[in-house]
Amino acid sequence: MTTSQMYAVRPQPTPDEALQRLMAGSARFESNVRSIDSLVSHLRRAELAAGQRPYAVIVGCSDSRAPAEIIFDQGLGDLFVIRVAGPIIGPSQIGSVEFACAKFGTPLVLVMGHSHCGAIQATIGEILEPDAENSQHILTIVDRIRPAIGGLVLQHRHDPRSDLVNVAVKANVRACVAQLRSGSKLIDSMITEGKLKVVGTEYHLETGRMELVT
Repeated sequence: MTTSQMYAVRPQPTPDEALQRLMAGSARFESNVRSIDSLVSHLRRAELAAGQRPYAVIVGCSDSRAPAEIIFDQGLGDLFVIRVAGPIIGPSQIGSVEFACAKFGTPLVLVMGHSHCGAIQATIGEILEPDAENSQHILTIVDRIRPAIGGLVLQHRHDPRSDLVNVAVKANVRACVAQLRSGSKLIDSMITEGKLKVVGTEYHLETGRMELVT
């Protein structure tokens, strides 16, 4: 059997097993521990060139402080990572998730927001104090986040800004999860059949803790 054939038949974990594996890796990172598997995964480069079988899709923010492979203590070939400021969910993000789930049978999609998120802060600023000088390209990101947090921001506009950012991060994660669940017939059918789970988390930069967002 060739390496690519081995990858084609390698069984995927269940959605719950995949989530447990990710959260266990996150707990190791929080405790400043790395697994041997992730440390030596570079030795599998030739094997992975023949095929991949990622067990989780991570839709996360582009922030340099939140690289998924490191904070979940995973190695080459383990995660299919989609990074964009926010995060936000648009057609390209949904299409990328669909690709991984359909092509590789990936059983878990995890949307990861994080504390002190610049995209969330920019959106709050634009809602409360619009800036005509803002880049139109940045505003395309803001406009994706705005529906998820706009009402919340206006309702709590007098709260400390740090508190407002904290609740807005979670609200955006929940909105992204909902968009993925409802924005794709493929994803919806896989969830209904028990083949896929879509969950949200918030990563806390200060402590390394990963919190499930429900």
